[in-house]
Amino acid sequence: MEIILSPRCKSFTGTISRYHGYAIRRNGNRFFSYRCPEKKATPEGHWKFILTCAELAKQGYMLTDIRIGWEELQSALYEAKYFIASEMVRRNYTDKNKVWYDARDILNIKTTFGL
Repeated sequence: MEIILSPRCKSFTGTISRYHGYAIRRNGNRFFSYRCPEKKATPEGHWKFILTCAELAKQGYMLTDIRIGWEELQSALYEAKYFIASEMVRRNYTDKNKVWYDARDILNIKTTFGL
C-alpha cells in the first residue's frame, strides 16, 4: 500500500500503533506500508492498519490519501475474517470495476459492511 503524504508533512515513517504489526517506510520519494518482522500481527492487524491510514487521510493533516491494490485489500479483509467484504473486493476486480482503492473507498467499505 502506498501512503501519500500531505504537503505539510515531509516524512512519515515507523509504526502508527504497536498493535497492528505494520509500519511505514520510505522508498525513494514515496512511502509504503510493510509488515514488521519483529512484531506479530493479529489477524485483524493488516485491515486495522489500512483503516487507520484511511482515517488519517480523511483528516488530511499528515496524509492526503492511500493507494492499495485489490489483492492486498482482499487478503487483509480475508485474514480479518470479513469474508463478505473480501468477496466484494474480489468480485469488483473480476468484473473489471476496481483494481485500486483509495482512502474514501476504504471508509465506504467500513461503513457498508459495518467493520
